Amino acid sequence: QVQLVESGGGLVQPGGSLRLSCAASGIDFSIYVMGWYRQAPGKQRQLVATMTTSGRTMYADSVKGRFTISRDNAENMVYLQMNSLKPEDTAVYYCNAFYLESSDYWGQGTQVTVSS
Repeated sequence: QVQLVESGGGLVQPGGSLRLSCAASGIDFSIYVMGWYRQAPGKQRQLVATMTTSGRTMYADSVKGRFTISRDNAENMVYLQMNSLKPEDTAVYYCNAFYLESSDYWGQGTQVTVSS
């Protein structure tokens, strides 16, 4: 059974930092593209960052230079370090594991709220 479990969300002031973690199980983690997406109230889910099996990364323009995605294939973990957080970063953040269209998995999400 595939499970992606996010943690690390919470309330932070503007300019602060958070580190999200995603623990994966039930998949051959090393072959999956891992990613973080977010969905703000009333908006569509959008890509935040992805990392391929070879370590290539891609970021949304809105988070470039502030967020960093990383993965630990030995521990089946993917992380999102978020710095210089802004109120517009407030959203539910989801972990994603993608290999093929038939192997596309999501976590339950973790809430990030940036507010003073």
